[in-house]
Amino acid sequence: MRYLPHTAEDIAHMMERIGVANFEEVFPTVPKDCRHLGDMDIPGPFTEWDLDSHMETLRSKMIVGPDHTVLLGAGSYHHNIPAIIPSLMGRSEFLTAYTPYQPEMAQGTLQGVFEYQSLTARLLGVDVANASMYDGASALAEALLMALRLKKKKKRVAISRAIHPHYRQVVEAYFRPTDFEIVELGYLEDGRTDLSTLESDTELAAVALQSPNFFGVIEDMEQISAAIHAIDALFIACFTEPLAFGLLKNPGSQGADIVCGEGQSFGIQRSFGGPSLGMFGCKDSFVRSMPGRLVGETVDLDGKRGFVLTLSTREQNIRREKATSNICSNQGLNTITAAMYMEALGGTGITKLARLNYDKAQYLKNQLVEAGARVPFAAPTFNEFVVEFPFDFEPVQQKLAEKKIIAGINLKKFDGALKDKYLFCVTETAAKEILDTVVREVKK
Repeated sequence: MRYLPHTAEDIAHMMERIGVANFEEVFPTVPKDCRHLGDMDIPGPFTEWDLDSHMETLRSKMIVGPDHTVLLGAGSYHHNIPAIIPSLMGRSEFLTAYTPYQPEMAQGTLQGVFEYQSLTARLLGVDVANASMYDGASALAEALLMALRLKKKKKRVAISRAIHPHYRQVVEAYFRPTDFEIVELGYLEDGRTDLSTLESDTELAAVALQSPNFFGVIEDMEQISAAIHAIDALFIACFTEPLAFGLLKNPGSQGADIVCGEGQSFGIQRSFGGPSLGMFGCKDSFVRSMPGRLVGETVDLDGKRGFVLTLSTREQNIRREKATSNICSNQGLNTITAAMYMEALGGTGITKLARLNYDKAQYLKNQLVEAGARVPFAAPTFNEFVVEFPFDFEPVQQKLAEKKIIAGINLKKFDGALKDKYLFCVTETAAKEILDTVVREVKK
């Protein structure tokens, strides 16, 4: 299909029909300082080879390229992707399939999503998982709104300050136009969430925590579950690194009512921060309050196995005031990608990979401590950890960058109280020689 832009006559006709005199009147609610005025500075048409050369020139200007080792995490993790994943996802059957409105024409897509749901439910330890959501942050916000639907008489929720700051910002944006209240829980000296105020707050509909949390710290989920359920609230377990559940007990097995988070680690390229995949699961008794879609298995009139959209309680399918969410699509391609990744590695492979991530991160943490760094949070960690140095680390960061090693995020950008505390992440992509280089530079 050719791209057919609107002509000037088309635009004039449409503006006449909607009653505006010029294009400026179409966007009165958008602040002028947020608009782009004038023509876009786009170069003229290139030949195929000139375009390749132009793209290579742009790529060469990037500070971090494919030949760099990145020891950063904070919600986006660099993992190796088996060659089988892009090969299979490049097939037209997957790339062209999208919303399965007609099940008889979309059995492949529906089956793929069904398998993703099954694998996700097993990974997270929940009864049922939906067909995915936009990303981990929106999944958390939707989980909190779901909890408020379930606890109809309560108007308040609590979230830990050890949850990723961007996730908390998204939650605040969701809740700003509502009459619901958000309470923040602090964190203790060991990096775990402070639950001391829960006993006195019986009006909470839900409490949300992340494990491993933003500091890489593993929360005591069973203790948390008991404390939350004691005040008749729902326990929402959030995550940014699903690979952790290859090694750690999953949230569902430790009492979480709703589990949600980011699935980017499962075969999805980071690509300047996206795309993302919101993983979401819950107890079976809550399924009708769950946002998004749910694919189910059935049989047709001839007794043949088939797949359908079992639940799709979104605003496009039913009356808007009855919808559980305004999220009107799942992350189709990313969902299938994550399913392929989980199936390619299998349970044993995910466990081995998680162990490798843990071991490498622990090695670097121990070596940095021997080199003079201090670990401010004493609780166990997975593949991320926070350290602080007895000297200015920024010059060391610069030297490492010159060696194509990007190491450590200064947490002051998220919280001024965490100034000069650096968050490191180590995955299977970092060779031991790279980690030893970081340690040597710290020792100098």
